[in-house]
Amino acid sequence: MTTTSQSPQATTALSLQQQFLCMFAQGFRTGPFGPHYTEVFAWRVQGHVDVEAMRAALADVVERHEALRTVVRLEDGGAQSVLPAVQPELELVDLEEPPGADRDRRAEQLMIQAETRSFPADRVPLLRAVLGRFDEQDSVLVLCAHHSAADVWSIQVILRDLAQCYTARAAGEEPRLPEVAQYRDYVVAQQEEAGGAAVAASRAYWRETLEGARILVAPVHPTGQSPATSYHRFATDADLGAQVSRLAKETRSSPFMVLLAAFAVFVNRRTGATDLVVPTFTPGREHRFQSTVGSFFNFTPLRVDLEGCRTFRDVVARTRKACVGAFSHELPLLHILAEAPELMSSAGPDAVPTLFQAVQPPYLTQGERIGDLEYTAIWRRVIPQPLGSDTPDGMIWSMHLSDSEVVGGLSFSRHLFEQAEVGDQAAGFLEVIGDMLAGPDAAL
Repeated sequence: MTTTSQSPQATTALSLQQQFLCMFAQGFRTGPFGPHYTEVFAWRVQGHVDVEAMRAALADVVERHEALRTVVRLEDGGAQSVLPAVQPELELVDLEEPPGADRDRRAEQLMIQAETRSFPADRVPLLRAVLGRFDEQDSVLVLCAHHSAADVWSIQVILRDLAQCYTARAAGEEPRLPEVAQYRDYVVAQQEEAGGAAVAASRAYWRETLEGARILVAPVHPTGQSPATSYHRFATDADLGAQVSRLAKETRSSPFMVLLAAFAVFVNRRTGATDLVVPTFTPGREHRFQSTVGSFFNFTPLRVDLEGCRTFRDVVARTRKACVGAFSHELPLLHILAEAPELMSSAGPDAVPTLFQAVQPPYLTQGERIGDLEYTAIWRRVIPQPLGSDTPDGMIWSMHLSDSEVVGGLSFSRHLFEQAEVGDQAAGFLEVIGDMLAGPDAAL
């Protein structure tokens, strides 16, 4: 396998996305470079898994993607160094189950177990795997990566490459994958483009769009618990998911835009605010880096003004306009803050940012056969977690969209928000969604 960057121990500067993470860094003991800032995804695997071939394929992936063997240095402005490949861990778990047990639920429990393990960011490789086996033909493959090295999109890239490498190794062959750009190639491209016309035009857009804006925050209610991130999860019925998709089609929007519009109404009803700046996460990838593993995601503010909206359909139209403008001018947050330096001033010890995102990663395998194995992504997660992957202090609403339903989750700082309060907010949001979809042309 070949890569575009040949030196085995290259050192380069941090990307703007990594510099953003450094804003919240607290060494390697906590925060975005701490041992609980992880990205975890899983697949049901049908077919007999050759364990040794899987181990070899994991090593191939770490060799192929430098980000999985890169250590970040936080001092002196920060830098990153690519290290030689090391064999990643593959943990084997026998998934014993009582008669009539729910295998989907047991698979989700395995994901939670993998997610709660400590994962140091200052040691390579930054990828490991768990293979849970119900029987010889039904397994669960869990991939865990440190989030400073891989985002949601990257995990899907890793699975694709892993499946191809596994197929070759199981057949006794050397994997032959096409050349891939590396994350440090992206850093160089980002530096070269920083002073270009495209970045200048996007910075001008944000300077005008965010004039006088302040990020959406939630007031905190300290609980006395130790700092950590908890997860509250919920699922809608199939009919509501279908209604979201139908209204999105009618309004030439996306399901995310419809859900974000409902969230804007929800916040308005709770606070009375009409000028809302709701941050979300966007992929941050150009086409040439779509097969690159790394931390590309951007923290993107979406400014939705509800003033003058008479119906929910009006809110959807206003939200669509905000999303189209923001997505077509996507930039790393540090560029945006240079044009809107007061944007984050609403956040502080007593109020922390609230984000809203829809998780629809690319390459989401659903019953796809690669070689002798069939992979189906596990995206439906409904088990609440007292402890999960760390996020910076605040609250993140995550909507996972399918053709049949909407599965939601709130990650929140358990030392700043009570579990019951978060549950009440989720219930209130679902009530607003139901009301809005039932009468999108009714008066707000």
